Amino acid sequence: MVDQLIRATAAEGGIRAVGVITTRLTDEARQRHNLSYVATAALGRTMAGGLLFASSMKRPGSRVTIKVNGNGPLGSILVDAGLDGTVRGYVHHPSVELPPNEKGKLDVGGAVGREGYLYVVRDVGYGYPYSTTVELVSGEIGEDLTHYLATSEQTPSALILGVFVDADGVQAAGGLLLQVLPKAAEDEELISALESRVSQLSGFTPLLRAHKTLPEIFQDLLGDFDLHIFPETQMVQFYCPCSVNRVLGALKLLGQEELQDMIEKDEGAEATCEFCQEVYHINSDQLAELIEDLQSNTGS
Repeated sequence: MVDQLIRATAAEGGIRAVGVITTRLTDEARQRHNLSYVATAALGRTMAGGLLFASSMKRPGSRVTIKVNGNGPLGSILVDAGLDGTVRGYVHHPSVELPPNEKGKLDVGGAVGREGYLYVVRDVGYGYPYSTTVELVSGEIGEDLTHYLATSEQTPSALILGVFVDADGVQAAGGLLLQVLPKAAEDEELISALESRVSQLSGFTPLLRAHKTLPEIFQDLLGDFDLHIFPETQMVQFYCPCSVNRVLGALKLLGQEELQDMIEKDEGAEATCEFCQEVYHINSDQLAELIEDLQSNTGS
């Protein structure tokens, strides 16, 4: 099943639903960063959450940055996701592995840490991005992002994220976001019914592994609530906009003296993108061109 995102409404527009499948892009991140099982699950959940968050933005070019900074051995997680369906991310210590938790599942909470902070930055495409910080509640990512939605955006929400990874790679990944909008927020019966159905789910990846499609998942959850699935299916992908030109631009900021030192001592420079692990090799001639450009701009 291809990586994709679909949107829907229910209860006469009182419920907003978004589902995303991120199996392939999560496996690409696993391979690029050489992630352990638990690191794959942690980053995969955060990337799916980022895409779900970004899906509600309106202006082209809008993006969401999520940083999870817990006290666990995994260190920080950073994810950048866009309304355009692109996402990228990394973890600070990608090789960390932990024994399964008491439920026999990957111990994401233990790896991330149950104390720390979640930072969400929304860039709406104009003006200054705005950010919010909340404390972690479990380190399991889904619960922490749900807590953010409830406390910072004051929107009753159910967020289900999952990654199933084995020795052959990521077999299923994605998530589901259900939100009760203001027009239905006072309908206690509707909210209670929705909470009951969500609580009965064993997770998101079991549905994918049972070959359920996103429309079928929506139908099972909301089919009797005047469900309307939007016809547009958005493709999502792991994508990083890094390039040689961006690397050269960053090196240029170091100044003439530092660039000359690189030429004399290292005969060039090497830079690795943290988000995608692409390695860029810059030779002495390229560094010399940067120096010449700096000199021409300063008139020296």
